[in-house]
Formats: sequence, C-alpha cells, structure tokens
Amino acid sequence: MAGIDVEKPVLQVLSYKKLARTVNKDGVDTDRYRLLVSDGQKLNSFTMLATQLNNLITDSILTENAICRILNYHLSSVSNGGREKPVLLILGIEVLVPGSEVGHKIGDPTNLEVRSKAESTFASTGAIARYQINGSARKDTSSHFFSDIYSAWPTPIAALSPYQNRWVVKVRVTSKSPIKTWSNSRGEGKLFSMGLIDESGEIRCVAFRDMCDKFYDRIQPRQVYCITQCTLKMANKQFNTLKNDYEMVITRDTVIIPCYENNDDIPTLQFNFCPISQVENKEQNEFIDVLGVVTTFSDVQRVVQRSTGREFIKRDVNIVDDSGTMVSVALWEKQAKDFDGSNNPVLAIKGARVGEFNGGKNLSLIHSSVLEKNPDLPEAHRLREWYTTVGHSENARSLSRAGGSGDLNVPLYTLQEATEARLGEKMNISDAFMVVATNKIIRVENAIYKACPIESCKKKLIDQSTGVFRCEKCNKEYPNFSYRLLASMNIVDATGNRWVTAFGEEAEKILGISAQHLGELKESDNDAYLHKFGEATFKRFTFNLRAKSEVFQDEMRIQYVCVSVTPLNYKTYLAHLIDKVSKLLHIEKFESN
Repeated sequence: MAGIDVEKPVLQVLSYKKLARTVNKDGVDTDRYRLLVSDGQKLNSFTMLATQLNNLITDSILTENAICRILNYHLSSVSNGGREKPVLLILGIEVLVPGSEVGHKIGDPTNLEVRSKAESTFASTGAIARYQINGSARKDTSSHFFSDIYSAWPTPIAALSPYQNRWVVKVRVTSKSPIKTWSNSRGEGKLFSMGLIDESGEIRCVAFRDMCDKFYDRIQPRQVYCITQCTLKMANKQFNTLKNDYEMVITRDTVIIPCYENNDDIPTLQFNFCPISQVENKEQNEFIDVLGVVTTFSDVQRVVQRSTGREFIKRDVNIVDDSGTMVSVALWEKQAKDFDGSNNPVLAIKGARVGEFNGGKNLSLIHSSVLEKNPDLPEAHRLREWYTTVGHSENARSLSRAGGSGDLNVPLYTLQEATEARLGEKMNISDAFMVVATNKIIRVENAIYKACPIESCKKKLIDQSTGVFRCEKCNKEYPNFSYRLLASMNIVDATGNRWVTAFGEEAEKILGISAQHLGELKESDNDAYLHKFGEATFKRFTFNLRAKSEVFQDEMRIQYVCVSVTPLNYKTYLAHLIDKVSKLLHIEKFESN
C-alpha cells in the first residue's frame, strides 16, 4: 500500500461486504464488493474486487478465510474524510486454499494506518489536475509534466468505477464515430463517441455539444492518449457494444493529451470473432465480432425509416467464412458510400448487431461498430488463403433472407424455374428471386414523367398549362418539377421472357442516364432521346425481382418489379453454373448405377 510493486502477493481474505447497488435508467445494476484482507501482520479494508470478478463471490469460490494469490492489482484512490486514501483494486486473483479448509484467521493482524507513497502521489496529481483550465494546460511544460506524472500511475480501464475521485487512463483510440446530430422536444444537439482500449479492457467515451466541437478534430484513431477528469456512468447498451459496465463522458474539465512514448504495451483493436455459422444461434440485437470475405455487394440504396420518415443511405454486403456460411451485412451512411468491395476483400467487423427477418439472420453496423478491410491478422490471412484456394468455388449456405439486410440473398433462377416455383401466385405475398437476363425491349411511351419536386412524394404532376403543376397527393401547386423514370421492359433468358417494371434509380442504371438529363433530351433533341433507349437494349444484367399477384380488369396476373439491378458478375455466375452442372452430372452417374 506504500506504492511499491509486489509481484503476486499472497493474502488471506477475512471477509467481504456488498456495497450499495448502482442502477441505471434501464434497470441494469452492478454489485461492488469490498474486501478485508490480511498478510498475517496487517489488515487492509480499503480493498475492492473488480466487477468482472464478481462471480468468484456469487459462485462461492472466494469465501471468508480463503488464501489467495493476487495475479494483477492496481492502486487507486477515494476520498475518505477529505483525504485521498489509497485503495487496492484486485483485477486478477487465484484461490490457493479454500476458506472452508483454512477455517480461521491466520496470525493477529492489526489495522494498517500509514500515509503511503501512493497517497502522496495521488494528492500531487490531484493538484495538477486542478491546475488545468478548460480542459487544457496553462503552459506546454505543464502538459508534459501532467503526462509524465500520470503515465507513471495510469489507471487500468478495468479498474474504473464511479467510486473513484482521481484517475487517469492511458489508452489507444480504436474507433471514432462520425458526428451525429439530433432534434427532439427537449432540444437539439450533437455527439460523437470513441472506443478506448488498454491492456486491461475497453470502454466507450462520449462527447456532447460544445465538447464535441472541442475534441473531435483532436482525436485520431489508433493514437494513444492520457485522459482524465471525465464523468463515469453506467453504459447504455443500446448504443454501446464494448464489454464494460461503464462509459466515460467528456466534461469541461476533461484533459486529453497525446502520449508518444512507452506505448508498446497499449494494444490495438481486439476482436473475438464468431464463426458465421454460429450467427443463426445468436439472439436478435446481440453484438458480435465477425470475419468474412466479401462475395457480392449491392449498390448504394436510399431507404426511408417508417417511424420518422427520415432517409438513410444503405449498402448490403455479403460475407462468407470457412464454415461455408454466408450472411448479409448492412452498411450505413458514410461507410456505405465509401465502401469498395471489389477484389473480394476480407472484412473484420467489431460490434455488428444481429438482426432477424423472414426467418433468417443478418448483421448491421451501428455508430460504434468498427470495420477493417484486409486487416493484418493471422485469422484474416488464413481466411484469404482458404477463399483463394477452395472457398471461391464453393456454394455457401446463406443465413439471410430477402427483404431484410440480406436483399442479395435470394435464389438465382432462370425465368422458367421461377414459373415452376409458382413465385408470386399467393395473394398479398411477394416472392423475391434473381435472374440473369438480357434487356430486349424498353417501352418509350410514358417512360419519363414530371414528378412532384418533394423528395418524399415523387407522384406524377398534373400540367395545368399555366406554368404551374399540381400534385393531387400533396394537394399543392408547384412552379417546378423533377423528372422521374418508369421503365417497362421485356427481359429474356434462354428459357423465356417477362415484362418487368423498373423505377427511379434502377431505371437510370439500365438506361445509363439520369432522369433529369433524359427529360432535357426529350424536350430538346427527340432523336437523341430515342437513341438512349436503343443503346440500353441487348445488355445483360443481374435483376433482383419481386413477383406479386394483382387483379387487373377482373383478371389475375403476376406483376414483376425490379428491386435492384447490377452488372453481371461473371465470376460468381460461373461458379453458380458449375455447381448446377456438377449436380446434373452427379444425378446422371447415380441413375446409371
């Protein structure tokens, strides 16, 4: 307790006491245990057990009179009667002799009362912390002094708790989220969060409003910082995927100083990978780490949240691992925009949220999730070797289903196979499938129209021939409009043809031109306008279609809508064809025998 390092001391636990339980707003609580320990000569009641070791108490492994070896500990401090009192925080412990076998207190220990070296150090560092003004040191020399003092006494992340008054952590930033804004009945604001790690564990740190502006540009991922004077609170597990009961909140008193020396002991991002085959056994909204190779990925999509009407940018990515299982991962906003899945990169994802749809499982990234492409990890190198040698030609089992994050994971049929599967024949139920087909005809008539300029509406406007356009849905008149595409086309493969409707961005991809540009051509150069439709014919695509029954003029028919369209990936399509041929050959050999 005098601040001298002792390697693996052996102590006797005489008793323990459960402290007042801390409960957060979601009803999640955490017990804290205070221990009375002895070395046979002195007693120390200022000893705490790290919360991750609580099971030793609850499972009756660590009992009264047990003799234990302390594997890892840290000196912290609390305020006791206005004085900073050193506290021994146990981070790792091994029971050598159970208390039931010892049965009594060893020796005649007395209370330990000494002003320790640690206590003096805590007092001096507390004075330094108070010297800081508005989160920064008055002079550069103070910053260096602060860093030197605190780097000698860093508090492990695993040792942090709201019961401590003075602490500093020396941590590496593993992730930094984009700035997120919000607006509700209580006001508006913004925040960003970052993941921090040291050799003992990890924790989330959040900055709100002014602190968001102050610190966002200062923080760089993968760099090491000394951080102190943050508020510690119970972690909100709705937004926090890190394994810690607490999270840090930056305040006006917070000090964050870069550390450039002695950083070899601070680990980088740590993963606990879950095989993709086990994702189907995970609960919805559970957070996991996964490693997989990108097989296919969609174009960027714009989706609207039903509850709020807000529009988000999304991209679906299929990944597979050596368990032969595939799952769809949803990327959002900037990650979705910036993502490039060409050349089948290996993705390491930390903190992906498990989702469910149509009886399948999918994954989705949130603000605190971390995505690393082609990480320098042994597991990633092994997975790359597997995919290059055998994985790319295997037909993986997909856990995801159409309609959720796994829109890409629908069966690939020919048009005849879709008919034989009776897709779309059930009333009020749509069936999804993919087909590789050639665009044979695109109807020019009514292919483009003047739509409501309101993004959330897009309904066809009534031209009142007065320079003003009326939207019946919005019940408003507008002096302007936006062009929208509705492409009715006939697609064909070797087994048949279907009439398919493509809207908006998907129609633009097929025609290779924006609706606005095409509309302007129609007004100014009709020959060039018609030429664009001719250029788009006899091109091959992979169409993601939805088939659904409808009644038209008292007759039942199946309507086919193009959900998405992508250029044909010959590599994956060839693997699909080889798999089909292999199955046919196997059947022929079986019958011949």
